[in-house]
Amino acid sequence: MKGSRFSIDQRNQLPTDPGIYKFYDDNGELIYVGKAKNIRKRVASYFTKARHINRKTQQLVRETLQIEFAVANSEFDALLLENNFIKANQPKYNILLKDDKTFPYICIVKERFPRIISTRKYNPATGEYFGPYTSVAAMKSVLDLLRKLYTIRTCKLNLLEKNISAGKFKVCLEYHIGNCLGPCEDLQQEEDYMKEIDQARNILKGNLAFVSRYFSEGMKQASEKLEFELAQKYKEKLELLNKFQIRSTVVNPKLTDVDIFTIVTDNSKLAVINYLQIKNGAIILARTVEVKKQVDESDADVLSYVAFELQNRHDSYNKVILSNIAFPSDEGVEVIVPKIGDKKKLVSLSLKNAFEYKKDKASQTKPKKQKNEVLVRLQEDLKLTQLPDHIECFDNSNLQGTNPVASMVCFRDGKPSKRDYRHYNVKTVTGPDDFASMKEIVGRRYRRLLEENSALPKLVVIDGGKGQLGSACEALKELSLYGRIPIIGIAKKLEEIYYPEDPLPLHISKKSPSLMLLQRVRDEAHRFAITFHRAKRSKSTFKTELEEIPGIGSGTADQLLKKFRSVSKIREAALDELISAVGNSRARQVFEYLHENKKGG
Repeated sequence: MKGSRFSIDQRNQLPTDPGIYKFYDDNGELIYVGKAKNIRKRVASYFTKARHINRKTQQLVRETLQIEFAVANSEFDALLLENNFIKANQPKYNILLKDDKTFPYICIVKERFPRIISTRKYNPATGEYFGPYTSVAAMKSVLDLLRKLYTIRTCKLNLLEKNISAGKFKVCLEYHIGNCLGPCEDLQQEEDYMKEIDQARNILKGNLAFVSRYFSEGMKQASEKLEFELAQKYKEKLELLNKFQIRSTVVNPKLTDVDIFTIVTDNSKLAVINYLQIKNGAIILARTVEVKKQVDESDADVLSYVAFELQNRHDSYNKVILSNIAFPSDEGVEVIVPKIGDKKKLVSLSLKNAFEYKKDKASQTKPKKQKNEVLVRLQEDLKLTQLPDHIECFDNSNLQGTNPVASMVCFRDGKPSKRDYRHYNVKTVTGPDDFASMKEIVGRRYRRLLEENSALPKLVVIDGGKGQLGSACEALKELSLYGRIPIIGIAKKLEEIYYPEDPLPLHISKKSPSLMLLQRVRDEAHRFAITFHRAKRSKSTFKTELEEIPGIGSGTADQLLKKFRSVSKIREAALDELISAVGNSRARQVFEYLHENKKGG
């Protein structure tokens, strides 16, 4: 089993998603956890800006040998992931790199009408502490939520009962804008105030479900009593709480202690498995591993074995497992494949990490291997003994039997090799006979290769059905090459693949990359033949017109067309220009004919 660690040299393969990155030293010990909006850019900054970072960070970089990552759905989730992982692992550099500052806490102060404050000083005698928070932004978002939901005082007044009774205090602006109910003037009872503190305590502990039920019941009761303004206030608070709650997949109070295992496989023998461990509703562990599957081993079998091993390795005793597939588990452990809701979101996050790992590993594969994937598929589909990294394809072109030509295009490593393209003028065939033309061209091509002792192709493709394929095979038989070179025909209408001496065609899936490659080769041969045929036909038209001039042959016609490009420009040319091109005698013949004879055009 192989873990999801990347070497320093592979850091450019990290994803560009938000999430966390983890640095490991040469002993495999986790020494630092960081959060990032873009993991790849953030990690790269450690190694590209070495001159602009402090000595502690430089020491961190020197000790780092391996990198792991875990993607998240948002920057907010990345903050919470970082918090969870630091609490669970306490990496040494996460303390050193804070410039000797302690982590902030949220404290419910021990006093009458308690305040809820943030502090970096931890003193249990002062009050009840929650944290520490590695992210000040995350801590402030929690405080902001509490102050929007509850009317908790922010002043530092000593609200002892005797002080309030003596009338020492007056309400402040917070009272007038509705953020405080004025306990300093005895306008709020201590019992009611402490109920709100208890609810705030539940939120700080992560028990949002309890608070959510309280607001729901309050809204329902107020509606039944027709106290619609109060019901609206409860509704607004409930919406605010739900909005805060759904911001995070990483910390979810609806879930307790569960494990998430997801598996991603393809046609290869490798499976990628992601493992997330949830404790008290928070992700505290993310791990991705790569497993080599045995013959006929199902995904469920693989996941059953790996899940058991990972749980043992990471001391997990969770009795609920969420997954993207069902698989056998130990007695007392329930495997759930969620379809909707928060559990489904967690499975999707796990799958995202597995796919990201698989994508990064694929990007590290050598380009040549990636390039040959289609050729390997073509070799499998056509049952070839060799990889078809050298393909040659033939096509004929004529118009009502005139100017018959043929083309041969060559593909090497699945790409056109245009320097190896060849044009052919059909010499031994009269009239529109595609079969005889194909036999002539194929014979000429491979006779030439044999004479030059050049490498033969690994696959020959004939544009056409059984007739053209049979003619090409006859040419190979005459050269004693039949059976030495794989040859097929591809018919345009149904994209059928024909083998020699096989009456039934092969049908490859229309979406198959191997058929797409054959179509591309065939279409390129057709384009090349058509282009040559058009050029030859156009040139023949011009030459025929010039060759009608008495005393002018094909050689003179070629010279004139090469210089002037068209008959109309030859007609517009001065006599001196024609003389400089083909000499005095022939120039005068052409000049007089084109200017005196109405046949010119």
